[in-house]
Amino acid sequence: MITIGITGGIGSGKSVVCDIFRLHGIPVYDADSEAKELNDTSLVIRSQLISHFGEELYREGRLDRRMFASIIFQDKKKLAVANAIIHPELAKDFLKWCSRQEQHYPMVIIDAALLFEAGFHRWLDKIITVYAPKDLRLQRTIARDLASADEVEERMNAQLAEDEKIRRSDFTICNDNHHSLILQVAKIMKELSENIVS
Repeated sequence: MITIGITGGIGSGKSVVCDIFRLHGIPVYDADSEAKELNDTSLVIRSQLISHFGEELYREGRLDRRMFASIIFQDKKKLAVANAIIHPELAKDFLKWCSRQEQHYPMVIIDAALLFEAGFHRWLDKIITVYAPKDLRLQRTIARDLASADEVEERMNAQLAEDEKIRRSDFTICNDNHHSLILQVAKIMKELSENIVS
């Protein structure tokens, strides 16, 4: 089974690309939504986050995401602490998920904005970065999240630089509203399928 990582900066459109791969019948592990679930349900994550950031971080048994974001995205040390708590548990969950897919699928994907930062690349065979110009990413994220430009810039600055992601990836998909995502995905699918056959 080939394990593929899809990453890209906030607003790059990697989720849209993942949806196209899903249409090809490839299972996708959504790291962001799985992390949110684990933040609410994992006793390991909960106890450590409370220990570092206080009891008020959880309300009615669920992580207060807005409060959490306001704490970690304004302080790189706090962000590093949070990531060091969440990412190892997320990695364990992803690897368990992979083992469940192995008998049924020749290829699986993880959709992860912080793929390199979380160290997920260590378990992957191929990595795809979805690229979009910064202005376009900013515009998309402001519209999607109803966030201010400053808030989006903070989140962008917390991620690995786009050119570094591209340098460390096997494939790059350009999502600038001018290049066809479907054709780019089809080309990568063809190459990956040939690898499976060979």
